[in-house]
Amino acid sequence: MWYAIEGYDGADVLARRLQVRGAHLARLEALREQGRLLLAGPCPAIDADDPGPAGFSGSIVIAEFESLQAAQAWADADPYMQNGTYERVQVRPFRKVLP
Repeated sequence: MWYAIEGYDGADVLARRLQVRGAHLARLEALREQGRLLLAGPCPAIDADDPGPAGFSGSIVIAEFESLQAAQAWADADPYMQNGTYERVQVRPFRKVLP
């Protein structure tokens, strides 16, 4: 089943985000290679493609997992969660309708 994983950045964490971005992207790339990634990306903190020093308010990942518990475990192990970039993560089942 698909799961929506929403990570919410804490305050002033852009430097932390950049420190572990490579490790975060590597985990997403592994999901993509397994055919389990629908989409992933950050949410700019301001209305701009490149928010610059304003940074990001969080990220959204929609990926396939065996269960809600597996999706939550994957989210909890994310480098952004581990290093304090995310102050919290919400994982919910997702049903793709379009396209």
